[in-house]
Amino acid sequence: QVQLVESGGGLVQAGGSLRLSCAASGRTFSTYSMGWFRQAPGKLREFVVAISWAGGTTTLADSVKGRFTISRDNTKNTVYLQMNSLKPEDTAVYFCAASAYADRLPVAGTYDYWGQGTQVTVSS
Repeated sequence: QVQLVESGGGLVQAGGSLRLSCAASGRTFSTYSMGWFRQAPGKLREFVVAISWAGGTTTLADSVKGRFTISRDNTKNTVYLQMNSLKPEDTAVYFCAASAYADRLPVAGTYDYWGQGTQVTVSS
């Protein structure tokens, strides 16, 4: 069992930055691939970025390439999402998720555990 708790969301102006954190419980955190998804009002949940269990491989959605970076610290059981050059269209609830798999990471169904989400609002 893995429990995930996101933090770091908030209100920021367009062009600004935020850093989200996702703290995981459990000793097996380092064996999970981790991902971030987001869901805007009235829209489906969409993939943002993922990182392999060792941190050597990352996968990003085209909409965030060059702006968002994912990293993880397995000694702290934490994964981070650094978001730069934020746009109003990045406004959403951001969720972190853990997957026991190493592939198909952009697919939400691949993930076994989900956090409750943290709100990110980007004003124009």
